[in-house]
Amino acid sequence: MVLPIFFLLLIVTQAWSVRPQQLQQQGKNIFILAGQSNIAGRGGVVNNTITGIATWDGIVPPQCSPNPSILKLSANLTWVLAQEPLHSDIDFNKINGVGPGMAFANYVLGKDPNFGIIGLVPCAIGGTKISQWEKGTFLYKQMMKRTQASVQNGGTIQALLWYQGESDTESQEDAKSYKAKLEKFFLDVRDDLQSPMLPIIQVALASGSGPFIEIVREAQMGIDLMNLRTIDAKGLPLELDNLHLTTAAQVQLGKMFADTFLKFLPSGPTVSPIRSSAPRNSSNFVVNILIAPLFLCIRMILFLTNII
Repeated sequence: MVLPIFFLLLIVTQAWSVRPQQLQQQGKNIFILAGQSNIAGRGGVVNNTITGIATWDGIVPPQCSPNPSILKLSANLTWVLAQEPLHSDIDFNKINGVGPGMAFANYVLGKDPNFGIIGLVPCAIGGTKISQWEKGTFLYKQMMKRTQASVQNGGTIQALLWYQGESDTESQEDAKSYKAKLEKFFLDVRDDLQSPMLPIIQVALASGSGPFIEIVREAQMGIDLMNLRTIDAKGLPLELDNLHLTTAAQVQLGKMFADTFLKFLPSGPTVSPIRSSAPRNSSNFVVNILIAPLFLCIRMILFLTNII
């Protein structure tokens, strides 16, 4: 009976090794993360006062820990386990740290353990203006390319998480034209994704790289679109540069994103536009990958027993 036992161990081992790849093929609840540095994540990034070189302290709070149910679309358009720094291979010209994405996903799953697999699509690039995100630009095309790739093997785009505008506070002209450009950007995204009611959660600035912060904030608060929600980051603690959110602030922002998103979900029989067609629970899949090899193993044992 040594041989059948060997086959049993081999098959079970193979079954468990297949599980991560199979999970990646399931329908995912997909979230686009776009904008500039504060959503890319600079929590824990500090500039050395002597060398002037920025470094990340490497501290990952428990709220941002990896979770088997949270995947990320990598720079080469493959699904991998999500972990901080989430944007390291996207915003690669900058030093990345903790952002709100992982905290957001973990909070959503904490509130709704049956939500299903979350697929994060990082697209943010630090230091970018709203004009660099207009339809037809490189950043816009890249975001669309990544978003379209994210649904190829199944999934539903649940929301756009957007945090941008710090760079548009440097010029009064940019600040005054910000509202019209941002509104057009949101409408273009919905139009190109063929999702006119796509939920969008944007962040009102906590800081800026110029003196016209309030003009941009007023523009953000003044946009009135269906299924658009604005969360206010003003007052969240900043790093020593007075521009980027601290790690603790990023965790808080992730929770704010999650609380706002969860309000979109239906609480009763009414189905909202955000309702996902993706599988909500991976338990059936886990049962299938374990039971199928078990039945195969039993048949093999019976067959080998007859031979012996």
